[in-house]
Amino acid sequence: MTRRRWPTGVRGFVAAIGLALLAATAAAAETVPEPDGYRMSDFRAAVPATLRGARVIDTPQAFAIWRDKAAVFVDVLPRPPRPAGLPPDAVWRDKPRFDIPGSVWLPETGYGELAPAALHYFESGLARATAEDKSRPLVFYCLADCWMSWNAAKRALALGYSNVSWFSRGTDGWSAAGHPLEPRQPELRLD
Repeated sequence: MTRRRWPTGVRGFVAAIGLALLAATAAAAETVPEPDGYRMSDFRAAVPATLRGARVIDTPQAFAIWRDKAAVFVDVLPRPPRPAGLPPDAVWRDKPRFDIPGSVWLPETGYGELAPAALHYFESGLARATAEDKSRPLVFYCLADCWMSWNAAKRALALGYSNVSWFSRGTDGWSAAGHPLEPRQPELRLD
């Protein structure tokens, strides 16, 4: 059986189209626009490269800040919910959260809209973590391509915190670089 080959011009054209599609896909992923407000749904999706008013940091920068103990690291990844339909008397254990050593974990605080109790938890958690110093450096994170840390960092800015960084790669980028993780329990709710 003889294989039929496309003429050189057609092969080049098809290759050029394929490269253009790849470049367009990569460019679209790099140009996610910042919304005016908070991201309200689809929290695990491509994130913007910027956050107005905050410093966006990469993994080496996050590691240097952590190593130098130059900021409070705030994890906002939600806790997994209790499975629906599980009998009330059934034993259920949360999946353990491993995050950046020394972090403060404020779960359920990265959603686009927070219930008053969740907002109070966020505000009081940040106040305790910073000793009520709104100029103390904060680094917000969760996972890679997770809008919750973006929302939480934006919310901290709206609350008057002036030295906010957003680590968009989160624990995914941290662990991929070989940096340590440790088990974490959420900060207590004192309401």
